[in-house]
Amino acid sequence: MKTAVVILNWNTREFLSRFIPALLDSLEGLDAKLWVADNASTDGSAELVAADFPSVGLIRLEENYGFTGGYNRALSQIEADYYVLINSDVEVPRDWLKPLVEWMDTHTMCGACGPKLLSYDDRSAFEYAGAAGGLLDRYGFPFCRGRVFKRIEKDHGQYDEPASVLWASGACLMVRASLWRELDGLDERFFAHMEEIDLCWRMQLRGYSVDIVPSSFVYHIGGGTLPATSPRKLYYNYRNNLLLLQNNLAATFKASHPGWSDARCHSKAGWRIFLRMLLDGAFACVYLVTGRWKAFGAVLKAHNSFRALSRRPDISAQRPAAIHGLYNGFMLLGVKCNKL
Repeated sequence: MKTAVVILNWNTREFLSRFIPALLDSLEGLDAKLWVADNASTDGSAELVAADFPSVGLIRLEENYGFTGGYNRALSQIEADYYVLINSDVEVPRDWLKPLVEWMDTHTMCGACGPKLLSYDDRSAFEYAGAAGGLLDRYGFPFCRGRVFKRIEKDHGQYDEPASVLWASGACLMVRASLWRELDGLDERFFAHMEEIDLCWRMQLRGYSVDIVPSSFVYHIGGGTLPATSPRKLYYNYRNNLLLLQNNLAATFKASHPGWSDARCHSKAGWRIFLRMLLDGAFACVYLVTGRWKAFGAVLKAHNSFRALSRRPDISAQRPAAIHGLYNGFMLLGVKCNKL
């Protein structure tokens, strides 16, 4: 099988019922198969797939392993050249997959690629989760082409040329299976949120690109399983931002400055992470003085969890690599430049 399209599902039975038919229709005539990996749902999701969509491969996981653990376990059971990680709340047009496959076939050093993400509710606009590809500011805050903070652009064709980015959204992401296995998939410490950014960054450190292929587009409902104001989501975002920087910053300094010692690269990365933690502390103070006690607690919990999960990456084998999509500015101030 050339392409495995895999939905990781957790209690989204209604989305599966609504969007699987179009997905199956889009795969007709292609060397591709649709799979659903169910993260121990309790809403009858797996039973729906088994009964109503018998041609869909079904993997039942014994517990909710999150986005990271769920996909790692599911994809270890599937043989294909390319994997497509796709959310259950994505509607696909008929010809969405072919441009992604053709791009990977003709760009052998592309590790992952994604389509334009358009809003399901307003199809003339980009969708919040990934828009037209993602970037990262110097302190680890992600932003997108087509969306910065809550300002979402209309799609006027301004991103209709293929582009290399730091990350493409896990809402719909095609990855080269051999590289996925080489990198051991997703980092399971993340559980959920920003794990695809980490994966894409690690791909670039191996010399592969991450590209947006705008001739492919899909419609995403978005919103995720947790609201943006959820203390749990804040916890994952603050903690995983720090894990993301720790995983990749020192190696990125080494890739960009081959003459630097490992110790200098780790020192530079450690100082950047320390500054990010100070920024987090400032945000926590704002939560505190505005009475958002649970949000304040989420930041403290995130930092404690980061310390518990922290590990120093080995960068001794890091080779020079060009990393696209990192900006030296601080996006909260609206300032950016194109050098790390």
